[in-house]
Amino acid sequence: MALVRYFAAAEEAAGRTQEVRSDPTLGDLRAALATERPGLGGILPKCAVLVDGSRVEDDTVLTDDAVVDVLPPFAGG
Repeated sequence: MALVRYFAAAEEAAGRTQEVRSDPTLGDLRAALATERPGLGGILPKCAVLVDGSRVEDDTVLTDDAVVDVLPPFAGG
């Protein structure tokens, strides 16, 4: 089961800071989140989604110890 952590606007849209998911691939996870949480689905395409600290393709298999970070675009200075 992969640990999914949400940050900033993604946390607000998801309604939680983190959760454990059993989706087999990153693409499956993205599709499920967009369906289950429409607010998150609206910003998810703009988010950086990292698996174990790296950007990967949607066909990446999520292992039981994977950490997925959902990071919306940040503005700042």
